[in-house]
Amino acid sequence: MSNIKTLIIGSGPAGYTAAIYAARADMQPILFEGTQPGGQLTITTEVENFPGFPSGTTGPVLMDDMKKQALRFHTDIRNGTVTKVDFTQRPFKVWVDDGDECIETETVIIATGASARWLGLESETLFRKGGVSACATCDGFFYRGKEVAVMGGGDTACEEAVYLSKICRKVYLIHRRDELRASKTMQKRVLETPNIEMVWNSRIVEFYGENEGFDVQLEGITVENIVTTEKRNIHVEGAFIAIGHQPNSGIFKGMLDMDDNGYIITQPNSTATNIPGVFAAGDIRDTKYRQAVTAAASGCMAAIEAERFLLK
Repeated sequence: MSNIKTLIIGSGPAGYTAAIYAARADMQPILFEGTQPGGQLTITTEVENFPGFPSGTTGPVLMDDMKKQALRFHTDIRNGTVTKVDFTQRPFKVWVDDGDECIETETVIIATGASARWLGLESETLFRKGGVSACATCDGFFYRGKEVAVMGGGDTACEEAVYLSKICRKVYLIHRRDELRASKTMQKRVLETPNIEMVWNSRIVEFYGENEGFDVQLEGITVENIVTTEKRNIHVEGAFIAIGHQPNSGIFKGMLDMDDNGYIITQPNSTATNIPGVFAAGDIRDTKYRQAVTAAASGCMAAIEAERFLLK
């Protein structure tokens, strides 16, 4: 295949936005959607905090609209997962789905995202349709005035618990140990918040609730004490799993600079990586915000920076 100007690895808000900007700049981008076309938002129901949707929308609809917009500007969107790359020299080489065909490209925009870590329970998967989430900032609004639970003990879990405590009647913070792993400041904030109840030495072993066809709504969780093995049910209408994220950066290890957790490191105020011509956008580089709107913004940045790189 002849050289192309830019190849986008991954979809979601970052990938599709990069495609829109790159296509409008006449860069004729090719985008490979990856194993989860549309990214994490495709498993999110209501979306009320993305600008431009006064009545809200849903994750799948938002991603479908972004994809249609990228296609409108003639982005070449393809099914497939990039499984191997060679960034040692330009043009860069990319292989898809373990195939023999090598695609050569002058620039690469990585938008492979980060996947939330889940508990792995069958009932957890079921109630993601109504009550189980991995993002309090995204979905906490829907549980205003209700009782919810957060699973985890690090800074993210504590931040989510404190955030939820401001809008929810009560928050159960469930942790497998007898002390939090979060920073001392966050621990103090959690322990001093009156409507946060700590559930120590415990884990969620079951989610239960209404499950009638498309009508799925969480009504509670079963929690097991790891020390005593005693189980109890806690009534909650929302449960937030905050046990970390896993950046989808495996195929880039050894080539791109990353932090200890595998997030790609980019230059300050830029999406540029340590390899000229390779850019990273969205949750693959974002350890702080992890919002659709910030991912989209960095996709815009990556496309503009890739265009400017090609003009040098």
